[in-house]
Amino acid sequence: MSAASSDSAEIATASKRPFDPYLADPSPPSKLQRFSQSDISPADADSGGEAGAESEAMAGARLSRTQRYLVAVEYDGTRFSGSQQQPNQRTVVGVLKEAFHKFIGQPVSIFCSSRTDAGVHALSNVCHVDVERISKRKPGEVLPPHDPEVVKCAVNHFLHKNEGDIMVTDVRCVAPDFHARYKALERTYHYRLLSGPERPSIFEKNSAWHIPEDLNIQAMKKACNILVGHHDFSSFRAFGCQAKSPVRTLDELTVTEVFPVMFFPSSLERSEMESPDGSLVYSRASLMGSSGEGSDVSSTTSGKSVCENGQEFGKRLRHRCFVVTARAQSFLYHQVRLMVGLLKAVGIGDLTTADVERILDAKTMTAAPPMAPAYGLYLDNVKYDPTV
Repeated sequence: MSAASSDSAEIATASKRPFDPYLADPSPPSKLQRFSQSDISPADADSGGEAGAESEAMAGARLSRTQRYLVAVEYDGTRFSGSQQQPNQRTVVGVLKEAFHKFIGQPVSIFCSSRTDAGVHALSNVCHVDVERISKRKPGEVLPPHDPEVVKCAVNHFLHKNEGDIMVTDVRCVAPDFHARYKALERTYHYRLLSGPERPSIFEKNSAWHIPEDLNIQAMKKACNILVGHHDFSSFRAFGCQAKSPVRTLDELTVTEVFPVMFFPSSLERSEMESPDGSLVYSRASLMGSSGEGSDVSSTTSGKSVCENGQEFGKRLRHRCFVVTARAQSFLYHQVRLMVGLLKAVGIGDLTTADVERILDAKTMTAAPPMAPAYGLYLDNVKYDPTV
């Protein structure tokens, strides 16, 4: 028996065992039957009046048994060839469709709120999928829709058996006409930058853009202020962009210095960052002291473990970590990465704020400096009407 058949049988027979939310839905079966095209006679399909009304009612009854789910997923984009399905490529939508197929036993269509390129990560990308729950023991018998938590656990069960680099984080039932892409009110992206002369840790591989030079964060903030607002962003639009208009409203573009993700405090930092009750106290002084140019002044050393330059043997200098945040209802193709590329050029002194204004006003795809690589970009959140 194949692995796929084994997984399907495992879920199908879950009702014979104690309930496991990863594998089964405890809802009692319904006796509703699926309608097929053969159930509607030619007379019903072609005639009007009462027969037509009955036909529409039957179609509506069937549609009412198909549940549309809104599904939030997070993924490490390193081994994905983007989010949209492509032939002979591993994609986010392709992997999700495979997991849903194994779960419900039939193919589904999945529509994402935001398209991400190869290498781009997502803390929360959102998609919608229609699921009709058909009994595996009695083919043709339609059962009540799965509870969202069951969908989440069951799909994750199969995703975990894949590469383990994608996970469903939330599931919600929505109306049949709800569209994950067109109903989105706002999208937020983050881009991580590591500044420092040393090569980044292997634990930071494919998670941030390393800039060997120091970054002038104040100059970058001024550049952000120029780009925020309602503009023609043709200079920040890559070839192949299918948007009808280059005009967008950029609601937020900021640069913030943050703790590195792989942050392990030294003994001095541990004493400075922890309050008497054990809660974290953010100390910018301790962060800057240990991440600035030169040596890690917060490190404890002993005479036998120190090199000539005073740096503790085996301890690496920390990089300064910056996060660029961009928020808007929608973005042009590669707009965020092109803006980050511009901010980096400003940060290292290659461009000035006057250059930023000139590039924005040029309204041409060749005006901006090279865009930032994909692996530092994260889709953080897709916002919808809270009443959904």
